[in-house]
Amino acid sequence: MGRRGFFAELQHQSQVAARDRERAQRVAVREHEAAIRRAEQAHRAAERAQAQYARATEAERKRLEKEARNAHLAAMEAEVEGRNLALAEVHSEIDLLLEATLGVDDYVDLETLRTPAQHPPFDRSDLEIPIPAPPALPDPPEPVFQAPPPPTGLSGLFGKKKHAEAVAAAEVDHQRAVEQWRAELEAAAGRRAATAKQHAQKEADRLAALQAEVVRYQAECAAREQEAAERSKALDQLIANLGYGTVEAVQEYVSIVLSNSVYPEHFPVAHEFTFDPGTAELQLRVLIPGPEAVPDVKAYKYTKASDSITSTSLPQREVKERYTRAVHQVALRSIHEVFEADRRGLIKTVSLEVGTNTTDRATGRAVYVPFVAAAAERDAFLEFDLAAVVPAATLEHLGAAVSKDPYNLVPVDTSGVRRA
Repeated sequence: MGRRGFFAELQHQSQVAARDRERAQRVAVREHEAAIRRAEQAHRAAERAQAQYARATEAERKRLEKEARNAHLAAMEAEVEGRNLALAEVHSEIDLLLEATLGVDDYVDLETLRTPAQHPPFDRSDLEIPIPAPPALPDPPEPVFQAPPPPTGLSGLFGKKKHAEAVAAAEVDHQRAVEQWRAELEAAAGRRAATAKQHAQKEADRLAALQAEVVRYQAECAAREQEAAERSKALDQLIANLGYGTVEAVQEYVSIVLSNSVYPEHFPVAHEFTFDPGTAELQLRVLIPGPEAVPDVKAYKYTKASDSITSTSLPQREVKERYTRAVHQVALRSIHEVFEADRRGLIKTVSLEVGTNTTDRATGRAVYVPFVAAAAERDAFLEFDLAAVVPAATLEHLGAAVSKDPYNLVPVDTSGVRRA
C-alpha cells in the first residue's frame, strides 16, 4: 500500500501526541529532564564564578576558583546523569516493544473518527469596532461690541467730539471683527462638514471591509463544513464497506490500526500490506530500522583528570541480542495488533515479513533484508498469552523462518515458510 489515508493519518498523529504525553509523565523522563536542568544551572553557576573571578581581588580569587571548579564538576556530573537516564530509557523502550502493546486494545471504533468542523474565531474582529467620531469643532466666539467709556469731568464738557469719533472707530473695528467672525464661522462649518464626511467615508470603508471579511470567513467555514461532511460521508462508506468485507475497506481499517501502533522515536516502524479476500490473508511487511537504532553504549562517565565525558561500550553480544529480541518482538506485536483489532474476524491469516532497508556492503546499493518470515492463523494465535512467551520460541512454534544474525544483516530465506 502507499501513503496512509486520511483517517489513518489522523489516528497516527493522535497516537504520536498521546505517546509523547505518556512519555513525558514517566519517572525516567522527568528525572532526565531534571538532570538536564541541573546541568544547565551548574553551567551558568560556573560561568558566573568565572566572570566574578576576573573582577575579584587576589584574596577572593581562591574562593571563586573553588566555586567555579565545583560548579563545573556539578555541571559535568549532571550532564552525565542526564545522558545515562536517556540511554536507559532508550534501552527500556526497545526491550519492551511487545509489552507496550499488550495493555492496549487495538480495536478501533470507527465512529470515534467522526470529526465535526472546527471553526477558528473570526480573525478580523478589529473591523467590528466603529471608528470613533471626531471631536466636535467649536464655533469661534462671537465678538462683543465694547464702546469707549464716556468722558468725565472737564473731558465730558470738551471731549464729546473725540468720544464720538472713538465710538465710531470702535464700531468700525467691531464690524470688521464681526465680518471676520462670520468668515471663521463659515470656515469652521466647512471643516466640520469635511471632517464628518471623512469620518463617514472611513466608516463606510470599515463596514465594506467588515462585510468582505465576514463573507470570506463564512466561505471558509462553509468549506470546513463541507470537508467535514465529506469526511463523514467517507467514514459512513468505510463502515458500510467494512461490513461487507471489501478489500479496500479492510486495507483502510488495517492502515488505521497500524497507524495507532506508535513505536519509540528512536525505533520507527513502517508497514506495507495487501489483503487477499479469496484466502482472507493479510500479507504484511514490517520495516524496522537497522542495527544502528540500538545503542552500543553501556554508560557515560566523567573523568576529572581529562575533564571529559567518555562512554563505555556494551559487549557486542548484548547489543546483538537486544536487536534480535526487538526483531522478534516486532513480529509478534504486528500479528497481535492485526488480529486483536479485527473483531469481525475478516482476516483469517497473517503472512508476515519483518526486515529493514539498508545499503548492501558489497555493492553500495539500497537493498531490503528480511529477518523474519512467518504465518499465523487467527484462532490459534489469539490463544497465545503473549505476556508470558519468549518471542523467539513463539516464532519457532509458528514455523517461522528467522535470521540467525539480524544485527549483521544476515537475511532469511522467505520462500519456505510454513503456513499456520
